[in-house]
Amino acid sequence: MQKIKVKDLELEGNIFLAPTAGYSDRPFRQICTDFGSVLNFSEMVSCEAIIRDNPKTLQLMEPANNEKHTAIQIFTGNPDSAAKSIKSVLKFNPSIIDLNCGCPVPKILKSGSGSDLMKTPKKINEIVRAICNETDIPVSIKIRSGFTHESINFLECANEGILGGASMVSLHPRTRSQGYSGFANWDYIKELKSMVDVPVIGSGDLYTPYDAKRMLEETNCDGVMFARGIFGNPFLFAQTIELLTTGEIKTQPTLTDKMEIAFKHLKLSVEFYGEDVALKEIKKHLCSYTKGFPGAKETRDKLVRCSTLEEYETVFQSLL
Repeated sequence: MQKIKVKDLELEGNIFLAPTAGYSDRPFRQICTDFGSVLNFSEMVSCEAIIRDNPKTLQLMEPANNEKHTAIQIFTGNPDSAAKSIKSVLKFNPSIIDLNCGCPVPKILKSGSGSDLMKTPKKINEIVRAICNETDIPVSIKIRSGFTHESINFLECANEGILGGASMVSLHPRTRSQGYSGFANWDYIKELKSMVDVPVIGSGDLYTPYDAKRMLEETNCDGVMFARGIFGNPFLFAQTIELLTTGEIKTQPTLTDKMEIAFKHLKLSVEFYGEDVALKEIKKHLCSYTKGFPGAKETRDKLVRCSTLEEYETVFQSLL
């Protein structure tokens, strides 16, 4: 564990929640903060939609009540759109504004955003510069190792971002063509850290506290961010902090422990979205909370069949 200084911002720890579409919303960020996440990244939000004041987009940027530091992740392929969106982004008091340069989803690529930016590194520079011209708070970028295995250019992209004003770089060392398959090449994180003077945050294949410790030790990165490994398991933050600070893990959640947090997650979602939307959004989270326990399939079957809050409350009463 260590503090990280990002421009003028000092973060008291180095274990973060990654930006993950459909998962890192306000209710889940609130829970992850409770378990020790120092910096939470929002789901990525479209600059063009921000400019249009799209209600659903604006909702994605709302901070949780307990969040001290939030990084709002934006995406665009247009420097002018980035600049025009910042005034609205700042209304949500982010600690950092992060530019997504790694999303592999086709509909994002078609707009010239996400990992499509890595095909033209100069554009990363232009967009980051446009953001920095609108605000003094730190700006960061999240990149992949390259668009394809034949175009590994994370160093060039990182350098262009830094030249544009980026104060931190997060690297998920898979290519766009890999998506989420195969393995993340942590050697790229180590190489990036040795080549730049800003904090480097590592991501990819982090599922246990020991994975996080190993990434920090093997790559010398300044911090790590949990993505898919944290789904249904916010206890991972507490366990990782314990391992890094004491050398041992005392937190060992039972199924009941996880169901208590799952029920809290459900209630927070209903409070934030309203019952109709929340009950649709929460199912993927609830299924994740049951993984790895005897009888998990039966528990999932009960949870996915619920269609009202009252039915969920009845099921959770039986589980708790």
